[in-house]
Amino acid sequence: MASVTVVAEDVSLDEPTLVEGLPGVGLVGKIATDHLVETFDMTYYASIDCDGLPQISVYEESGRDLRPPVRLYADEERDLVALQSDVPVSASASSDFASCISDWLEDHDATAIYMSGLPNQKEADEIPSLYGVASGDAGDRLDEQDIDLPTERGAVSGPTGALLHEAGARDLDALGLIVESDPQFPDPEAARILVEHGIAPLTGIDVGTDDLVDRAEEISEQKEQLAQRMQEAETDESSQAQPLRMFQ
Repeated sequence: MASVTVVAEDVSLDEPTLVEGLPGVGLVGKIATDHLVETFDMTYYASIDCDGLPQISVYEESGRDLRPPVRLYADEERDLVALQSDVPVSASASSDFASCISDWLEDHDATAIYMSGLPNQKEADEIPSLYGVASGDAGDRLDEQDIDLPTERGAVSGPTGALLHEAGARDLDALGLIVESDPQFPDPEAARILVEHGIAPLTGIDVGTDDLVDRAEEISEQKEQLAQRMQEAETDESSQAQPLRMFQ
């Protein structure tokens, strides 16, 4: 059984936007979400407890507090919530996890932005392409911001795929951002595209990305171990978008 346990009772949210940062291809969602948490100095808002999540405790540099590996951060001023994860969500827990997050979204009349990397070996100077999909009535928001339609048929796997599936089953308004990403290494450039051309226009929040560009090498090094872990994980444990060409 999964549950969301609020630890910051004084934080008030009004129809917030949740940005999801589960580990996946290129760690694009995680890098983008971590950037939001750091940039806005977001408040640790809630823990997420689920049977399939590793029972570990996370601590920060120059701090003594222990926190669960999957948690929510909130920015009351911007009505923004970030789902931050330091571990992959196992396949066995994906359904329960997606149901738990969707319950929270319904209870708070929130809209989710889910993010996936589409494996692509791009050239050094090539700008990653960004595509948008949606459930409920959220597709209009993608049209309003001129976020491109997918160029081919595909599927989102892993826990992010489970979250999108649950949103569709409940007819919740949810947005899915898919960005071309390095299939082997952390990809801060793809994360920058997510922030600048996806998250910022969809939320109306001004988010600087200079730090993502300037610290790209440092960020890649910091995330390398998790990226390696994700490559070794089963396919359904890693959130990613992938073309569906098997019937073509």
